[in-house]
Amino acid sequence: MQPRDAPGDGQPGSFEDLSSRLGATIRRLRRAQGLTLVELAGRAELSNPFLSQLERGRSRASMESLHRIARALGTTTPGLLAASPTEDPVPGVSLTRAGEGQVVQHALGWTRPLVTGTRAMYPVEFVVTSEQYEQHYQHDAAEMIYLLAGRLEVDLDVQGTHVIDPGDVLYLPGGVRHRWRSPGGRESRALVVQAGGDPHA
Repeated sequence: MQPRDAPGDGQPGSFEDLSSRLGATIRRLRRAQGLTLVELAGRAELSNPFLSQLERGRSRASMESLHRIARALGTTTPGLLAASPTEDPVPGVSLTRAGEGQVVQHALGWTRPLVTGTRAMYPVEFVVTSEQYEQHYQHDAAEMIYLLAGRLEVDLDVQGTHVIDPGDVLYLPGGVRHRWRSPGGRESRALVVQAGGDPHA
């Protein structure tokens, strides 16, 4: 089921189309690195049949699976979501209209990248509707979480837990293990900005 008020309501394209584009992106990045399906599946610790279905747009990945795939491809989840299925656009000004962007559903809610291609930073709209934690995530890029609505409980593993409300900003340096949930399962909307790979893009 499409999430309530998710981008794309009343817009052209379906979640099946978006899944196909994400699959095509993963396939392009895998081939660019000379990896077979079996090799990428092994690096990501995922099954070969699942990865094959994902590349063909016939399966949806959890955020945990996307994180594993991104790490195996040498990028991050926002970087993977922002990548183009064909080739990166020319670096420069990027405009993403309301309702545009490759929406990805997952167990926590849904996510929409706000830029496309390789960028100096990756802003992502993240809506959390689950009160359950997923696995901890860890990456080298610094990250900022600005809460727009609702409430988020952010678990930083050994560095403690923070509850943030609208207007609060939580900054995480690279390497910090983290995960989040929405207390009570109410919709929480956040702008998450992660450092990218190209300071000039």
